[in-house]
Amino acid sequence: MLTQDMPVSIPTPAILVINAGSSSLKFAIYAIKKRPTTLLRLYLGAIEDMDSENTARFSLLTGNAEPLEDKQIDVVDHQQAMTWLLDWLEQHSRELRIIAAGHRLVHGGPRFTKPVRLDRQQLEQLRDYIPLAPLHMPHNLAAIEALWQLRPALSQVACFDTAFHRTMPEVEQIFALPRQYYEQGIRRYGFHGLSYEYIASVLPEYLGEQQAQGRIIVAHLGHGASLCALHRRKSMATSMSFTPLDGIPMATRPGALDPGVLLYLLREKGLSLNALETLLNHQSGLLGLSGFSGDMRQLLADERPAAAQAITYFVHHTQRAIASLAAALGGLDALVFTAGIGENAPLIRARICQQAAWLGVDINAEANAKNRLQISLPESRVSVWCIATNEELIIAQHTHKLITGDI
Repeated sequence: MLTQDMPVSIPTPAILVINAGSSSLKFAIYAIKKRPTTLLRLYLGAIEDMDSENTARFSLLTGNAEPLEDKQIDVVDHQQAMTWLLDWLEQHSRELRIIAAGHRLVHGGPRFTKPVRLDRQQLEQLRDYIPLAPLHMPHNLAAIEALWQLRPALSQVACFDTAFHRTMPEVEQIFALPRQYYEQGIRRYGFHGLSYEYIASVLPEYLGEQQAQGRIIVAHLGHGASLCALHRRKSMATSMSFTPLDGIPMATRPGALDPGVLLYLLREKGLSLNALETLLNHQSGLLGLSGFSGDMRQLLADERPAAAQAITYFVHHTQRAIASLAAALGGLDALVFTAGIGENAPLIRARICQQAAWLGVDINAEANAKNRLQISLPESRVSVWCIATNEELIIAQHTHKLITGDI
């Protein structure tokens, strides 16, 4: 399938891509062109800051990321946001016919190992996985339910962040617990799979076919952060596991943590389960270490020692994860940075690569500072890349594949 980011002006069927967060509804719209089949990205947008106290913000970009609209709207939840978005589309994009919606779902559990065209029974099954990703799944499912109520005849497709990692060998999927727990679904799932799937799909274009099949680590570094080891463009290991809490430190999540710490906090410090969940999901990570922010941009601009310590911790544990995944692969041929920090923070990339120099990583300082595609020196044994991810496109492609017969 070809993909282009460009506007179209003729009536055409289109796919609505939805990524629902706790207080946001991010979306993209892809038109479907034929002969040859092509997905054309028309719009990118978001409804953000939804709550009962403040006015939400609607922002809209063209498919080429040029600003179109930015205004305040009266929306407080996903139901109202979906209603507002559908009304906007009817008023401003009458040349489009939305034939399906594709959703990002963080967790597919043991049942859902590939994208599915949703029905009511599957939606109920997905509710079982809310405890595995409580920050994400309730909002993912709320968007699906809202759209079903507003457009009951519209086909909806679920794409799962966990599905890409089902190619990992069993030794990477299990915990050292009694086997019965693995059979009950307690396993290493991994996350950010839609991002890794996109990066894997474009590796031949950038690295060449031969190197794209090699041993590659992708560092998806953003508000949520993880790494994935690829071989032959398949997931072999990843830093997150049973939930998105594991792995490297994130904006507000701690990453890997001795389970004994949790027992100690519960038993000796008297934390309730709710307080512990809040601590792990909202008060830890870069925010917890710095004491004032989980945003890497703010930390980099701040001169306080606590900000420096948080950055050093993030760099150190990211480099440790790279070393661990390189061991799982038996070596390393390429390192790819992606997502918000990975694509836009040269200093963080430079520090991580400096600590990974023993693996054969040698970057070009000028190329790195300018966020160029390839940032490694020609003589570097490990090639290093900065590739923008595109989870929306992967969702649109899967949705198109599953609803082709409806066009």
